[in-house]
Amino acid sequence: MTLPSQPRAVVTGAASGLGRALCIELAKRQAKIVVSDVELKGADETAHLVSQHGGTALVRRCDVAKAEELEELAQFADRELGATDLLINNAGVAVAGSIGDVPLRDWEWIFGINLWGVIYGCHTFAPRFKQRRSGHILNVASAAGLLSSPDMGPYNVTKAGVISLSETLSSELRQFGVGVTVLCPTFFVTSIMTSSRSQLAAELAGTAEALMQKSKLQAPDVAARALASCDKGDLYCVPMVDGQLGWRLKGLAPEQFYKRIMPVMMTGMRRRRAKG
Repeated sequence: MTLPSQPRAVVTGAASGLGRALCIELAKRQAKIVVSDVELKGADETAHLVSQHGGTALVRRCDVAKAEELEELAQFADRELGATDLLINNAGVAVAGSIGDVPLRDWEWIFGINLWGVIYGCHTFAPRFKQRRSGHILNVASAAGLLSSPDMGPYNVTKAGVISLSETLSSELRQFGVGVTVLCPTFFVTSIMTSSRSQLAAELAGTAEALMQKSKLQAPDVAARALASCDKGDLYCVPMVDGQLGWRLKGLAPEQFYKRIMPVMMTGMRRRRAKG
């Protein structure tokens, strides 16, 4: 299940942030990469950076919320790369707000990208990997899918779904020599909040931005650790210490985690933001 030395990869949501960092990290391995996004200007910039770091990039527009566009993306990769060794389902957006307050149209929007986009990617590429009896899928989730903090219901649910999908897929594909890794970071600098739909925009965006800036690990570090986990055949990659700690505490005492620990965590987050 270890990635080949010069992998052929397809990366969605590759125009900026973590998607771009993953492409650059792959370029250091002299990878051939299909750089995919709905934002072609950013995708072109990523492709240029891939070339600068030793890789080869092909840009392809893809709206992951549309199953037919994922199939077209896979066919494009088949033609241009010969086959795909690594699929990275990275495209994602955010929706914040209390359940009952967030409009249903926003739930539908985030599900289309964050969850259905990953489902479509896995549905399209998994049979190809099974047939070749090789390949790896990296699904980008979030520690939010492990910990379910308040006022982030739509985002939490999509990321929890990606984690469950990855766990299921790992069990199904292992016998075919195909690996699955699910990445669950906490905060690092990204543009996800700029494209978010939030009912609590001022408070949550400010808190998230402060935590992103203070994180010791940023997108390049997360990308490197994610690919290292793929190399090792790990199912879970939880790169940040706070995510690891929260996940372990929840595992030890799930009910007490939400009754006692989560309120303390949320208070601490707000205090860190207030301190700047």
